[in-house]
Amino acid sequence: MSNRWGNSADERDPLAPGAGAGTPSGGEPEVVAGADFHLELTGEGTLREQVMRALRHAIGSGRLPPGTRLPPYRSLARDLGIALNTVGEAYGELVAEGWLTARQGSGTRVAQRSTPLPPDRSRRSAPPVRHPAFDLMPTSPDAAAFPRSAWQTSSRRALNAAPNDAFGVGDPRGRVELRTALTEYLARARGVHTSPHRIVICAGFAHALSMLGQVLKGEVAVESYGLDFHRSLLAAAGRRTIPLSVDARGAVIDELSTTPAGAVLLTPAHQFPTGGPLHPERRAAVVDWARANGGLVIEDDYDGEFRYDRQPVGAVQGLDPDRVVYIGSVSKSLSPALRIGWMAVPDHLVGDLLAAKGPRELWTGALEQLALADFIACGAYDRHLRRMRLNYRRRRDQLVAALRAKAPHIGIGGIAAGLHAVLDLPPGTESAAVRAASRQGLALDGLAAYRHPDSDMPPRDGLVIGYGTPPDHAFESALRALCLALPDPV
Repeated sequence: MSNRWGNSADERDPLAPGAGAGTPSGGEPEVVAGADFHLELTGEGTLREQVMRALRHAIGSGRLPPGTRLPPYRSLARDLGIALNTVGEAYGELVAEGWLTARQGSGTRVAQRSTPLPPDRSRRSAPPVRHPAFDLMPTSPDAAAFPRSAWQTSSRRALNAAPNDAFGVGDPRGRVELRTALTEYLARARGVHTSPHRIVICAGFAHALSMLGQVLKGEVAVESYGLDFHRSLLAAAGRRTIPLSVDARGAVIDELSTTPAGAVLLTPAHQFPTGGPLHPERRAAVVDWARANGGLVIEDDYDGEFRYDRQPVGAVQGLDPDRVVYIGSVSKSLSPALRIGWMAVPDHLVGDLLAAKGPRELWTGALEQLALADFIACGAYDRHLRRMRLNYRRRRDQLVAALRAKAPHIGIGGIAAGLHAVLDLPPGTESAAVRAASRQGLALDGLAAYRHPDSDMPPRDGLVIGYGTPPDHAFESALRALCLALPDPV
């Protein structure tokens, strides 16, 4: 039996086993439609027409991208339960129409310039998505700086040494190896007083806050400037948030005494987003408030490892481990992709938090935890942080120098630590500056995006500039675009 290409229906078929394996003649990587090739026939028209219609739809919708190698037509005919000639003729018609290409030794493939199906009306009316050229959002570290080789070494070593129970159902507390490594590291680097049984591993700060929201009772005081996402997490757990004013010394702790709050969420090492540490007197005052009122302090140490022009600021948790929940993660120090965080919690909260988390570890993989434990224990984490401090300080200095040269009328604050700075703008110019930045291809936020809607503080105009995310080769261009977006002197 012969098909329309003049090949007999046997292993000389261009799609026969062994034919065309490897890279297509055009040099593109091969995309193979494997044995589980889904094709749904509609029941309308002849079987040949149904096969052709189904293939056209699969190609036009993008399910079968250009270059995809189709299964041999004898295999498809067998899977569909139809005649070999029917599929062979359908393939041949689609080759003639330009949907497919067929070549001896390469098989039958979706054509590189196959005609797509007409888009539906919703797609025709949708505006094009414009991606910013430069990301200055204060959300992530430099992704290109992830220590791949050192992490791979720790991952391999951790895998080889992993006990058998690491491959079973996960303990909701987290791997004891990581909790032990964190106990030593946090005591040495952040002044945290804890023990492995008082550490609960989580998937990051948001996960930790969601669990705390289930455990806490009543309202939670928060800083007037902070992430709306965090306030939303507390609201979803039924916790109303009460804003505290923020000034040059951090959150105004005296305002706590006039609120019914039973807990307070703070960023004491580096207030987010306005910058600056919580003043020592206020650090002591918030612990005194918690002791006197049976309250709880939630300490978000989101970038406490990065400081440049000041002595390290220890964790508030060290002042009273029984009244402070300390939360950290690797989201800023390594990568948010790892999804690893931790809580150092008072003894009386451990059981409640584990109950909120659930009986099994559903969030963070055991092997990633073991790799991080090794990464910390062998000193690679410290070395990475030292390297990144130098890198981020250099970027911070570039930002300051660019503003002094191009926009000396713009004030800059919050630069002694962390991965972001705040640019002070003349009153009434923030919205226009954010729009101008967007036209320059910059992704950034104004301070208004972080202000609590119930705050009594007078609005402050400014831009929050994250300098951790852009790759090194693009940073100078991002700074030039930023300076073009800033308002002129008044």
